[in-house]
Amino acid sequence: MKVLSVNAGSSSLKFKCYEMPEEKVLASGVFERIGIKDGFYTIKVNGEKREKKCDLPDHRDAFSKLMNELIRLNVISSFDEIETVGHRIVQGADHYKSSVIATDEVVKDVLDLASLAPLHNKAAATGIKAAKEVIKGAVHVCVFDTAFHQTISKERYLYALPLDWYTEYHVRKYGAHGTSHKYITEHMKEKLGSNKKLIICHIGSGGSISAVKDGKCIDTSMGFTPNAGLIMGSRCGDIDVSIIPYIMSKKKYTKDDIAMVINKESGLLGLTGESDMRDVRKLADEGSELARTALNMYVDRIVDYIAKYYFELKGVDAIVLTAGVGENNAATRKEILERLDFLGVKIDNSANEEILGYKDVHEGVITTEDSSIPVYVVPTDEEVMIGRDAYEFAK
Repeated sequence: MKVLSVNAGSSSLKFKCYEMPEEKVLASGVFERIGIKDGFYTIKVNGEKREKKCDLPDHRDAFSKLMNELIRLNVISSFDEIETVGHRIVQGADHYKSSVIATDEVVKDVLDLASLAPLHNKAAATGIKAAKEVIKGAVHVCVFDTAFHQTISKERYLYALPLDWYTEYHVRKYGAHGTSHKYITEHMKEKLGSNKKLIICHIGSGGSISAVKDGKCIDTSMGFTPNAGLIMGSRCGDIDVSIIPYIMSKKKYTKDDIAMVINKESGLLGLTGESDMRDVRKLADEGSELARTALNMYVDRIVDYIAKYYFELKGVDAIVLTAGVGENNAATRKEILERLDFLGVKIDNSANEEILGYKDVHEGVITTEDSSIPVYVVPTDEEVMIGRDAYEFAK
């Protein structure tokens, strides 16, 4: 069965096409600058990448071009070969604890929840509607990033705020990156033989950490929005909320201004002028004291959450590092593990230097045999997780 995994942004459309249940990637790519001039798309089939500039007036046009390209490249012979489409939805609030068929009512809910994730949910709803118009015979499935975290207990998802903020306005911890955390949880169950106590560190441009017990999330670092918890590429993470009205008053910011700054102009970018870990490390290696301070802050925040979840779980069977930084930045991994020596974690330096996704060594253990906790590096795969969920509804 051929399955399409889709992640629609406001002006982009990322996809992977799978043969299921083998999980063989038949094609992947991205359509960019949808609704903007100078649109283009990139498609990869059989290791060969093709790029084409074209007008992309809307998401429906992008889907049409995608399907026609899949036919032209002999990935499919007709639109009907795509039997199911999985759509990534960032925010499902506490409405959805698992993936569901994308009915008209569900799509309306996705739009109604857009105030909790305005950039993502509106784009996802647009993508679903466009895909349904083009791929009419497929089963369309919503896969929610927040679903995996719905097992968190009330004492961990409530904030100590007036209760009507929760009951009337849905203010609570939701988490994010749930599709990634779920994928790593399932992968580690296969590797370890059973559900274990895990601390999963999804650290990339965005970052979140989850505590997982018996296959269920019991806590996660992101909160009401993805701008909570860790220091990220351009997000500040946890701060004293009183800073917000103070700076709004001093700089005459609107609520949109301050939202832009804390989400797009803060984190590593706000401290150093660079949001990419590789660029920040280059600055530090060249002697920038500010870049070194930013790196220490970044690593310390990760260690803080690992320590917190270690005690919440009362010990762990494994720590997993994943996503862009976790999979590819040996220096950051080393600094994290060195700060975990108080837990008896011992780094294997040669393994840490060897396991790098861009060097084609993607997975392994980067601690010594006598380390109190094994630390794994595992590549995440949100697209295949979306594909799996969609496949379950159509098989």
